[in-house]
Amino acid sequence: MTGVLIFQGATGDTDNDAVTGSDSKPVAAHASTVKLRNADDGTGASLARRDAERFSMLGMTWTDPNARITGRVEVRTRSLTTGKWSPWLRLDGDSGQGENGAARGGTEPAWVGPSDGVEARVVSNGQTSAGLPAGLRLDMVDPGTGGTSAVEPAAFVVEETGTPATTPSESDPQSGVSPDPQGTADQEPSTEPPVSESPSPSATPTEPGTPSASPSATATPTPTPTDTGPAAPPSTMPRPPITSRAGWGADESISPEEPDYLPGGRIKAVVVHHTAESNTYTCAQAPAVVRGIYAYHVRQLGWKDVGYNFLVDKCGTIYEGRKGGVDRPVQGAHAYGFNTETVGISVLGTYTDTAPPQAALLSVARIAAWKLGQYGVDPAGTTTLTAGDTGTNYFRKSWAKGAQLPFPVIHGHRDGYNTQCPGDAFYKQLATIRTLAAGPVTGLTVKSLTGTGLSGGKHYTKAGVTVNWSATTPAVLIKRYELLVDGKPVATTAGTATSAKATLATGTHTVAVRATHLSGKTSTSASATVIAETKAPSFTTKPALSLRSGTVNTAAVPVKLSWKATDSAALKEVRLVSPLAKTYGPATTSASHTAKSAAATAWKLTAYDYAGNAASASASATPVILQESSATKSGTWTARSSSSYLGGKSYSSASKNASLTWTFTGRSAAWVVSRAATSGQAYIYVDGAKVATVDLKSSATKYREALWTKTWASSAKHTVKVVVAGTSGRPTVTTDGLVYLK
Repeated sequence: MTGVLIFQGATGDTDNDAVTGSDSKPVAAHASTVKLRNADDGTGASLARRDAERFSMLGMTWTDPNARITGRVEVRTRSLTTGKWSPWLRLDGDSGQGENGAARGGTEPAWVGPSDGVEARVVSNGQTSAGLPAGLRLDMVDPGTGGTSAVEPAAFVVEETGTPATTPSESDPQSGVSPDPQGTADQEPSTEPPVSESPSPSATPTEPGTPSASPSATATPTPTPTDTGPAAPPSTMPRPPITSRAGWGADESISPEEPDYLPGGRIKAVVVHHTAESNTYTCAQAPAVVRGIYAYHVRQLGWKDVGYNFLVDKCGTIYEGRKGGVDRPVQGAHAYGFNTETVGISVLGTYTDTAPPQAALLSVARIAAWKLGQYGVDPAGTTTLTAGDTGTNYFRKSWAKGAQLPFPVIHGHRDGYNTQCPGDAFYKQLATIRTLAAGPVTGLTVKSLTGTGLSGGKHYTKAGVTVNWSATTPAVLIKRYELLVDGKPVATTAGTATSAKATLATGTHTVAVRATHLSGKTSTSASATVIAETKAPSFTTKPALSLRSGTVNTAAVPVKLSWKATDSAALKEVRLVSPLAKTYGPATTSASHTAKSAAATAWKLTAYDYAGNAASASASATPVILQESSATKSGTWTARSSSSYLGGKSYSSASKNASLTWTFTGRSAAWVVSRAATSGQAYIYVDGAKVATVDLKSSATKYREALWTKTWASSAKHTVKVVVAGTSGRPTVTTDGLVYLK
């Protein structure tokens, strides 16, 4: 492989491609070119693997700016850091921008990172007899490094509506920055045998269209263009933060021409692009990527300036592109046939398979909304553009020069040109960008209402409520939120807020949140029903204790606590707060517990409704154990001893009609027995009347079991008599006493 290697503008430190320093200084780029060798049949061209001067961006160019490569253009590079060769990278075969007076045609440039080796191949698709364009050349750009101003991601910076602080590039496109005095356009011969005669270091390149050492590339002072452009109209949308040309280190000496402005003086549409290069750049390297594109467009393709009006990196930082004032209708070179009515925004990277990060999408929406807001154009609308030339788009729709064509106001490059730009994944996000730019706020949802209780889809409160919400639209695009009660605003917050408080009058209300987009469009969340009420619950059945069945111990007598609570709105729960803590649902009316014998215990309950209102009630009782020995006996009873019995003793009888009688004053009683498989039956008499026949038989032996219970409405004097029934084959009855509540 042989070729001619040409070096241009070798200026600036090249230690790395990240933004460093805090001074705004121009950074000159260094470019080198090498011709490709054509195949004998004219259907292909190649560049053998070779060493190269340091570069970070490259593209394929050719002599005729109106020609287009219809085949595959692929390159691979060697990393300056690791020494490893990259996989083959396919270049977009046509920049498709349409700069009048361009010196050369070319692909989109590709960012490959710091590299020092290159290989390339071009293959025609064979569908045209024209073959490959003449003068194929690989152009490699080192964007240089230097003291650019610090750049931070700006997509989520909150900026107030109003007149922004002026950046150097807005009032004066040249920003008063003088060119790097070291800028040169020296040439060196190729390290390989030349295809044609190598130029001397002081000669200009012999290949047509090769950028030469012109006065604009040297250290001559940059002229200040005459400010004859149209006035900058105010916008209905706030201007997002924008890194000026000086901020990313533009070397203004290479593009001294005055900017052009849209002939009609107004922007009708936004064309969205990707720069069709690697996504592996870091956010610190992004200014170098912008410089590389700038140098490629101007020095390699012979354009007057970078083609895009604005560029956005994957972190959301917005960069001023073509000079002339970010707030003016500068005519770019980004959409062939439609440059005179549009503004071009390009996101650094390739987004065919993966969409740009949310920060980048948001910044595209913000800059589009601001620019369109200057001319009263709805970002979500459609517009009619006049074709500046015949053309065909990616979807195979063709038109003639002068045709009036409908476009979405925000559309992709592929809508007006046969290119994949801005990539399939990015193109699918254009609807999202339109909504972000135009409004209204989307995804507005009331998440919760603090200070309320929720039951049956309704919220309850005494009066105060804090409404919490969320929205999918970023806060930077939201002008304000309003808290609506019964459809009327009661509180207004900033667009960054996520909650607001309100005090409600007694009654039923609807509560919602209304969001106002920066465009003025509003959206309202679904409403929530909130009932404000201050009436406390009530115990329609006061708490009461009774004895229940179960095993009896002196420290744990089985009891049942009963109650009934109601509320005029919605009862939430009943809490037992003493002598222990338990919580019960609104439908629960009783609970089993144990109480210590011979000790008075207060049982306190508190009922709560969903609004937070509360009412309390309590009951007190003392379980008393009456030993069997305290009963009045008749018939034969035998005393038994065991640690399993209450007090260590019990009475047992197998004699029919033997009885034990206890007299007490209380409101609940329980007969305590021991049980076994041979236990018999007994009759229970209360106040002289037979009330039950109790069978003590049990397959398992049990001691101290409260088997029969009786509860009265109030405390009174009662007599309980137990009579042995004399059950055939199992007549024995063993009793452990009687328990009552006083």
